[in-house]
Amino acid sequence: MVASTSVASVSISSLPDAIKNGESLASLRRMVVGELEYTTIQQQPGKYLAVDCEMVGVGINGAESSLARVSLVNYHGAVIMDEFVLQRERVVDYRTEFSGIRPTDMINAKPFVEVQEKVAQLLKDRILVGHAVHNDLKALLLSHPRHQTRDTQLEAKKHKLTRSSRPALRHLVQQELNIVIQSGEHSSVTDARATMAVYRIHRKVWDKGHPPLSSTISSGKKRKRTPSSDHESGSEDEDRPASKTSSHNTKQFPGGGRKGVSSGLSTVTRHTGKSSIGHGSSNLETKNAWWKELGNGSSGSKGSLRMKFG
Repeated sequence: MVASTSVASVSISSLPDAIKNGESLASLRRMVVGELEYTTIQQQPGKYLAVDCEMVGVGINGAESSLARVSLVNYHGAVIMDEFVLQRERVVDYRTEFSGIRPTDMINAKPFVEVQEKVAQLLKDRILVGHAVHNDLKALLLSHPRHQTRDTQLEAKKHKLTRSSRPALRHLVQQELNIVIQSGEHSSVTDARATMAVYRIHRKVWDKGHPPLSSTISSGKKRKRTPSSDHESGSEDEDRPASKTSSHNTKQFPGGGRKGVSSGLSTVTRHTGKSSIGHGSSNLETKNAWWKELGNGSSGSKGSLRMKFG
């Protein structure tokens, strides 16, 4: 797959370098435009993954959005996953001028469930970085723990990085890195890298006050999985792979297609908890013996009924 960089043509080498919060802006710019080479270790998923999705239009006049591409990059900007999603409805509008997606991209596309499961496995016990990331999770029909989520849009608002309460990614990137993205066709790989770059510049401040990722995993406590919008920090040792001990909530759909901005006609949440009925328990038998509680409470009586007339 050949991805457009979606970065305006400008020689980033001509831009002045600077160190901001311990990060080289020149190196981050090269990461965004895909000019870095990675070692074997740097190509591992690590503890941080940034996500971005692209959509196509289905339904009447292509007004409904359906997930068409998912990209995940690690802390260094290396591509961990970049998959096109097979459409189960006729695509009315590929939105190429924005999504960068063309009909030929669907030739080797994979089923939604397969892509969803792969993303869910990769996100286990990792910090998810995204811009307005709730939209990406909604399209994937996934949830992620709030304490393991970093939303650059929310953080920028919280720390007053811009005047806007909902700053666009391209504005943040231009402000923080002095480069222009999304000037033409979008690339989910470039946007994911740009999101990670913004996060890396402010990571130490944005993560302050949150426990390390390793401590939340080692506690062994089950946490409620909810759509992500909040934050929690991880160790600076990014190259150390995260453990994969917790489960990740996915929602399955039997019919495919889309629902709103997602790709399902309907969703069914998979619950792993055991029912108290039908597992060697006497609860069912007890509940079915309700008649024993009638009358005077004697266990051998079905109770009495007195009819009163007049």
